[in-house]
Amino acid sequence: MNRLYNFCAGPAALPEAVLLQAQNEFLDWQQKGLSVMEMSHRSGEFVGIAEAAEADLRDIMGISDDYAVLFLQGGASQQFSAVPLNLLNGKSRANYVNTGQWSKKAIKEAGRYCDVNVVASSEDDNFSSIPAFDSWNIDKDAAYLHFTPNETIGGVEFFWTPEVSMPVVADMSSTILSRPIEVDKFGVIYAGAQKNIGPSGLTIVIVRKDLLGNASDMTPSMLNYQVHADAGSMSNTPPAYGWYMAGLVFKWIKQIGGLTAIAEMNQRKASKLYEFIDTNDFYANPVEPVSRSSMNVPFMLADDALDKLFLKQSEEAGLLNLKGHRSVGGMRASIYNAVSEAAVDALVAFMADFAKQNG
Repeated sequence: MNRLYNFCAGPAALPEAVLLQAQNEFLDWQQKGLSVMEMSHRSGEFVGIAEAAEADLRDIMGISDDYAVLFLQGGASQQFSAVPLNLLNGKSRANYVNTGQWSKKAIKEAGRYCDVNVVASSEDDNFSSIPAFDSWNIDKDAAYLHFTPNETIGGVEFFWTPEVSMPVVADMSSTILSRPIEVDKFGVIYAGAQKNIGPSGLTIVIVRKDLLGNASDMTPSMLNYQVHADAGSMSNTPPAYGWYMAGLVFKWIKQIGGLTAIAEMNQRKASKLYEFIDTNDFYANPVEPVSRSSMNVPFMLADDALDKLFLKQSEEAGLLNLKGHRSVGGMRASIYNAVSEAAVDALVAFMADFAKQNG
C-alpha cells in the first residue's frame, strides 16, 4: 500500500484506521452478508449505525438535548438557502460577516430571500484578517447573525464566537471537530462533511430546537429543518454510506482522546508550518498572525514563476494537492485532523530543500 500525503482542501484526507475498517466491512458488514452501501436506511442495522453516530457526535462536541442533529444531503452550499428560509421567521433582514469567498457566497444566496446587512468586511485587505468586533455594524432587529469561522480559501479563522442578542449561525465546514467549541453559543451550526467528518455528500446541521417550526411558506420540504428533525433525518433516503463513514470518524476521534487531543495535535502541526514560513524569506503567508487558520495554510513563493516546478516536484515527493485555490493562486496546505504530523514534517522538509535549490 502506497499512501501519500494528501493536503487537499476537500474532499480531504480521512484517517487511515477508518479507511481500513471501512475496507474490511465493505462487502460484509458485521457478518450480515451485505455492504452498508446496500442496506435499507430503515433497517434495524442502519438505524443502529445512525443512532450511534449521532450519539458519538453529541458526546464529542457536547451537544445538549436542546439541539437537533441532522444528517442531510446537499452540501453546505445548500444551507446558504436553508438558513434564511428557516430562520427569518417573518423578518426581512439578516446580519452577515464577510471574511472570504464562502462568506460572499452565503451573502449572495441569502440576498434572494432577505435584505442582507453586511456588518463587517475584510475584503478591502484581501480577506487577510478578521474585522474587530467593536467595528461591526449589527442590526439588532435582524433575524440572525451568520459568519464563517474558517475560510478554507483564504486561510482566515475566528478563534472567538460573536455574542449577540439573536441566533448565531456558523458555516463550520472546514473547522468543525478541529477543536472544542461551546455549542450553546450557536443557534445553527452547519458543515459539509468532506473536511473533518467523512466523504462528500453528507452535511451535518446542528439546530437549536426552539428555532424549528418557523420556516417560511415557500420553503421546500427538503430544506425545512422541522421536516428533517421530525423524521430523524430520514424524510428521504439519506446519504447512508457517508453517515456510516462519519460514525467511524467520530469513534476514531474518541479513541485518540477527543477534541482536546485533536486541538493539541492541530496546533502543533500549524505552528510548525507557520514558523517555517515566517522564518524563510522564500515563502510568505498573507494572513495576519492572530487570524491564521489552523486548518488551511495558504502560502506564496517569492518568485511565482517557480509555482509549476514546486507543484511538480512536491507531487513527485509524495505531497499531493498543494495548489492554491484558483481565485487566489499560490499554494495551500490543508492540514485537517487526518493529516498527520509526519505529513507536515515532510512538507516542511521539502519546502526547505526546494528553497535551497531555487533560492
